[in-house]
Amino acid sequence: MFDYSPLVISLRAAILATTLVFILGNIVARWSMGLKGAIATFVDTVLTLPLVLPPTVLGFFLLVLFGKNGPLGSLLGAFGGSVIFTWYATVLSAMVVSFPLMYRSARGAFEQVDKERIWAARTLGMKEPMIFLRIMIPEAWPGIAAGLVLSFSRALGEFGATLMIAGNIPGKTQTIPMAIYFATAGGDMKTAWVWVLVIVALSGLSLIALANFTRGRQ
Repeated sequence: MFDYSPLVISLRAAILATTLVFILGNIVARWSMGLKGAIATFVDTVLTLPLVLPPTVLGFFLLVLFGKNGPLGSLLGAFGGSVIFTWYATVLSAMVVSFPLMYRSARGAFEQVDKERIWAARTLGMKEPMIFLRIMIPEAWPGIAAGLVLSFSRALGEFGATLMIAGNIPGKTQTIPMAIYFATAGGDMKTAWVWVLVIVALSGLSLIALANFTRGRQ
């Protein structure tokens, strides 16, 4: 009987990671716009760095942080918790690799918002959180939507960091990319092809939805 668990695990991790990244990415993008000088450059570099680092390097850093002897891992262990080799690790790794795409897209979109509208809202006494929610996000939505789709696709296809901190546990942490890799390594090309077609279809549908949305906005 064919095992569909990689699809369920991948979708669960990608959807949850994308949801969290959407919230954090927009908030951090808006916050970072207020920074100046060397601090702004440093923060932007750190937040964008996961986009260019190899996934295995990201996985290594996550192991250092969340491992049994790591600072965050020790803290979780004191409360009887752990992230390593759990389904939470699949979400964590997907968040880390997809965050820069959401952050960069949102930041670029916010920078294109009409500054006069923002200043007019401030003049009328509108608070910054309301300006962010009622003016900036609606105005920047096409760019934010692009970041959302790209983040989802990246989270869905994450492999290297996930393998290092979540492992390949069938029915628990085995995502579609890992199912493809280990099926190919084991010579099971039929199973590998099934999962390749599934992930290509999911990513393609996401891009088609974004293209239709963009045309609708235009």
